[in-house]
Amino acid sequence: MTTHTSVRTRIAPSPTGFLHLGTARTALYSWAFARHHGGKFVLRIEDTDVARSTQDSVNQILASMKWLGLDYDEGPIYQMQRLARYQAVIDQLIASGQAYRCYSTPAELDAVREAKKARGEKPLYDNRWRPEAGKTLPDVPLDDSGQPLPFVVRFKNPADGDVTWMDLVKGEITINNREIDDLIIQRQAPEGAPTGALGIPTYNFAVVVDDWDMQISHVFRGDEHINNTPWQINIFKALGAPLPQFGHCPVILGDDGQKLSKRRGAVSVTAYEENGYLPEAMLNYLARLGWSHGDQELFTVEQMVAWFDGTHLSKSPAQWDPAKLLWVNAQCMKQADNARLAGLVAEQLTKRGSAPTPIRAEPVEASLANICALFKDRCETILQLTDWANVFYTEPDRSTDSYQTERAQHVTDAVKPAIALLATKLQALSDLAWDKAGIAAAIKATLAETGLKMPLLAMPVRVLVAGKAQTPAVDAMLALFDSKTVLRRLSHA
Repeated sequence: MTTHTSVRTRIAPSPTGFLHLGTARTALYSWAFARHHGGKFVLRIEDTDVARSTQDSVNQILASMKWLGLDYDEGPIYQMQRLARYQAVIDQLIASGQAYRCYSTPAELDAVREAKKARGEKPLYDNRWRPEAGKTLPDVPLDDSGQPLPFVVRFKNPADGDVTWMDLVKGEITINNREIDDLIIQRQAPEGAPTGALGIPTYNFAVVVDDWDMQISHVFRGDEHINNTPWQINIFKALGAPLPQFGHCPVILGDDGQKLSKRRGAVSVTAYEENGYLPEAMLNYLARLGWSHGDQELFTVEQMVAWFDGTHLSKSPAQWDPAKLLWVNAQCMKQADNARLAGLVAEQLTKRGSAPTPIRAEPVEASLANICALFKDRCETILQLTDWANVFYTEPDRSTDSYQTERAQHVTDAVKPAIALLATKLQALSDLAWDKAGIAAAIKATLAETGLKMPLLAMPVRVLVAGKAQTPAVDAMLALFDSKTVLRRLSHA
């Protein structure tokens, strides 16, 4: 077999639902490997499951890839646009005796399987239509008009020998050809199709032709595909095509220890975007679900590309841990650019119907970036950061039980005179003096005149202005407000 001279990887999701986390991890590994080696990364849409594929799923896959920042060099390439190519290769295999038409009906196949099970045998195809030297095949069944009945095309799998490959994750894997039967590589023509119509090729065949044509050198995928690999390797060999290297990554398990999948417990990648996660946090977390670089828990995408050479991939399943992902996201938010966070928060505020407006003479972008800088260290998601930012653009909801409880606890009759005194001192500040230092001086003077300790004044001020008793430093927080807003909210004491 010939080998590839350059690195080319691919991700090939099926548009029968959202891009789930396992496929996103595979995409990340494939992308990082290609980038590490200066190769190419291809996006292919495997849409031959016509009954279940949808354009909405395609759109969601593309949106997920864009959000994650996994840019591709070629694609998206759609399998349904390549049917003529698949047919040409099928015709070539039939002509060379490496594939054949099978006219067995579903009922006949079911009967064979049940009979073999009853004898304790593996329920493989009985090879009745497989051509062999000296073998007489059944007559081709005809319909009432004398035309051949619908058929499938099967690949003539080698009858003996082993299929062995050195897996990038699992190490050497060997499967005997007697463990697998003759793979269907083309389905029957759909019911009601005109005479002579041809069926759509199956996954295990189309993927080989695609990887051959697209010169894919390395294939990373979930280990549920291990049983497909012998068929695919044998088809590569039958075609004389270069064989890619395979890496089968263990599945991701949910909280219940069962595999995450589109049908079981998985959440779409875009749902994490909607719930306020950063793409770099998702990439960081996904990377560690099956790969490591020493004990490094947090790293940038650039660092991963520099380190991801295809080694250090785990052979054991990883368990999805929402709390760990939340922690990673919190760390990424601390490191994120404030202007970028401001843009994400602005989008969320607009969705909530409280689009940010200028505070004092500052542009919205600048004031919102300053808000993000102050509050991001205490937030785990963009949604939490948006909750804090919302305080600056909408009045606290004074009807809630939480507000009423904190108000009763902190805004007492004993402290109200001090609040009024502070309001007077704040009102005296000029616009130029309305900053952290000026506000801190006003608070210090109020404490000196009333004899109060800082918490006894700061807590009620926080409740009145921000709606909650726990915030960052009160002088830093108030400095981000317009002075009129602060004075109006303090008047509710």
